[in-house]
Amino acid sequence: MKKRMIIIPIAVILLFLAMSSVVVTKPGEYRVIKQFGKIVRVEENDGSSYGVSWKIPFIQSETVISSKMKLSDLPVSDVMTSDKKSMIADCFVMWKIEDPVKFIQKLSGSVQNAESRISSNVYNALKNVISSLSQEEVISGRDGELAQILTESLGTNLETYGIKVQKIETKMLDLPDENKDAVYNRMISERNNIAASYTAQGEQQAQEIKNDTNEKVTVLIARAEKQAATLVAEGEAEYMRILSEAYNDESKADFYGFVRQLDAVKATLKNGDNTIVLDKDSPIAELFYE
Repeated sequence: MKKRMIIIPIAVILLFLAMSSVVVTKPGEYRVIKQFGKIVRVEENDGSSYGVSWKIPFIQSETVISSKMKLSDLPVSDVMTSDKKSMIADCFVMWKIEDPVKFIQKLSGSVQNAESRISSNVYNALKNVISSLSQEEVISGRDGELAQILTESLGTNLETYGIKVQKIETKMLDLPDENKDAVYNRMISERNNIAASYTAQGEQQAQEIKNDTNEKVTVLIARAEKQAATLVAEGEAEYMRILSEAYNDESKADFYGFVRQLDAVKATLKNGDNTIVLDKDSPIAELFYE
């Protein structure tokens, strides 16, 4: 009985010591082991093992640090472009703790301290980048180009705190309300000027094409008229040749003369007038006498 009374407390103490010495590291976290306030090692579970390790009870302690991706919403800030235009920027940052030792040493392991440091560094990077761009370049770069430039500008400044910034995105990058109308009107005016320039260029090209087409049409018509005149002249020449041959042939000359006299009579019978008064010596009268 006395032995049991001694063994049971000893077993409880040993169990408590064993449980206190076990370190279980879950995926997505660091376990920082300290001894007398000094970091001696960091345990990390990459998912390939159970993440079980050991520490010395009462002498060593552990601190849990998350290694998961974090999203911090930064305060809205005013920035100035290279052409001295004020803009309002609202950003958020995706980041994670990559070196828990530096994170604890530099920022006391506080996420709040980390976000404050991130906000300060990102604001400085944002101010430097925006100040090197015109307002139009800033507005046109909101499709992702500006975020890439901001991330590159931030560089490795936060790595000294054990922090890795994955991405900086702008939720809003706009003009102050009092400046929007003036800027939009100026942009509309510029776009109208560009449109007018394109319209003028198009009209000039259209006129050039029209002039070129008219010139070609004129040349073609002149050629056609020349060819038509040539054909008419050739036809008349052929007509005169045939007529000359007909009159030179005695067997055909009388017939052609008769036909021409009939044509002359037909020409006089116009407007329904069927009466012809002829002199007896007229060649036409001779036609009827014969």
